[in-house]
Amino acid sequence: MRTSLTPQLDVRRAADRFKTDFGWLDSKHSFSFGHHYDHDNTHHGLLLVNNDDIVTPGTGFDTHPHRDMEIVTWVLRGSLVHQDSTGHNGVIYPGLAQRMSAGRGILHSEKNDSWRLQGERHDEPVHFVQMWVVPDEEGITPGYEQLEIDEKLLSSGALVPVASGMERHDGEAAIRIKNRYAALYAARLAPGQSVHLPEAPYLHLFVPRGAVDLEGAGALGTGDAVRFTATGGQRVTASELAEILVWEMHATIAA
Repeated sequence: MRTSLTPQLDVRRAADRFKTDFGWLDSKHSFSFGHHYDHDNTHHGLLLVNNDDIVTPGTGFDTHPHRDMEIVTWVLRGSLVHQDSTGHNGVIYPGLAQRMSAGRGILHSEKNDSWRLQGERHDEPVHFVQMWVVPDEEGITPGYEQLEIDEKLLSSGALVPVASGMERHDGEAAIRIKNRYAALYAARLAPGQSVHLPEAPYLHLFVPRGAVDLEGAGALGTGDAVRFTATGGQRVTASELAEILVWEMHATIAA
């Protein structure tokens, strides 16, 4: 419950993130991931992974397994090809939200090689943010969903639901995730535009590009993040063209 939590606002700077560089992959991790482990930095609320990835052309993640995880991918630049063991495949690009429910087990790959499907070779890196939240229930049937999020809404300066398991977002332009306590929003802000954050026991604000000013915390740049506990409603104002991703969460992972 909110009343049992101590209000906190924890700013995490881009330069302090864990980093993985394989040449073809430049990945920055907000939480413990892979061989990077910090007992005090494993999650916030229901969010386990917030990876900020750049993948060079013709490369990517070969087929690998996942289990009991809701995985949301948001592309900022370029395109990413998804293929999985349930038969789903497609190209993810900016403005297209994607969710994969790993459930009782799924295999998938992600490659920067959309020309194999589209026929026109390109040499542009793909930049995307991949986020993992735990599901309400383990062992569900694996699933996949992608949805075009209307460009006009994202360009309006409002927080737009991108992925949600909350009842109040039924019927809205958001992909469904299997956790009724979590929702992801995105906003693209022109200089001077503002949005107010939701109020929830747990919030996670990430700035994948641009710069903003957060009420009560000051300037945030590309790659910066803020973890909120038992607080919300702050104003976020763009100081330059910016994009933000916000998780609203009404539960956390048990310690």
